[in-house]
Amino acid sequence: MQANHSPLVKVNAVAKRFGDVSAVDDLSMTIHPNEVVALLGENGAGKTTTISILLGQQIPTSGEVSIFGHAPGHWAAKQQLGVMLQSAALPDNVTVKEQLRLFASYYPNSISVKEAVETAMLTQLERRKIQTLSGGQKQRLLFAMAIIGNPKLVILDEPTVGLDASARREFWKCIRSLAENGTSVLLTTHYLEEADALSDRIVVMSHGKKVAEGVPAEIKAKLGGKRIRFRTQDSLAIIAAVVPECEPQLRGDYTEIFSTSPESHLHALFTAGIGIQDLTLTGISLEDAFLQLTHANLNTQPINKDLTA
Repeated sequence: MQANHSPLVKVNAVAKRFGDVSAVDDLSMTIHPNEVVALLGENGAGKTTTISILLGQQIPTSGEVSIFGHAPGHWAAKQQLGVMLQSAALPDNVTVKEQLRLFASYYPNSISVKEAVETAMLTQLERRKIQTLSGGQKQRLLFAMAIIGNPKLVILDEPTVGLDASARREFWKCIRSLAENGTSVLLTTHYLEEADALSDRIVVMSHGKKVAEGVPAEIKAKLGGKRIRFRTQDSLAIIAAVVPECEPQLRGDYTEIFSTSPESHLHALFTAGIGIQDLTLTGISLEDAFLQLTHANLNTQPINKDLTA
């Protein structure tokens, strides 16, 4: 749930170049109190570089970044920030409780181990050695380590990558519980369903640039209201001449049209005598919108060899 307060994070016209390659290009975004923001993008979009800049691990080539009113990496910013990165090593021969006690000691206003364990759904695992935990349980421990400092903002970089569907949904409950208690979250993910289920706002990146921003419904609306799908013997060129604003595409044996006025476009197709079989009309998904937005950007951007995820 968003609130009308000053942003916790301000990113203004940030660029990061590695030689001739632009990993991030003129990125501007904000994160406000009490909201979950999902940062989406294909491999090489610049998500990980953006996270590194926010943490002070990378210095932007140009632009400005502010975290809680401080420069990234400033001690005062670190004290209010929790981070869960894609790869992190955990000691094997300590218990969950011992590891969380250690991390709590790093912060002046940490929450109790009990509260961290409950939020991360690690109850009854406190006395288990870390080496005995499943992959999903280790991810939840890393999450507990990120929140035990009582941060105002938690950055979760691909937190559910590699988890099965059941473990992923368990982790979603942890994120929802955190957000419901007022902590802001910046989430990077490849799972569009995850972004749709968890986020208040989505920022889509492609080849370093921000190509879209809005609530999930707005991102979907950028593509169009409905998907018209059918089989036909008529060519794409013929169909495109009838509904040129829709840019029909061929997916296997089916022609697909994304339309904000499906009734008028179907009427035009029938009136033109287009032979249509197996017609379906459905709402679009976030995945449809994401693929369309990033595909459109690919057509206008040079192909970069990826330096970042």
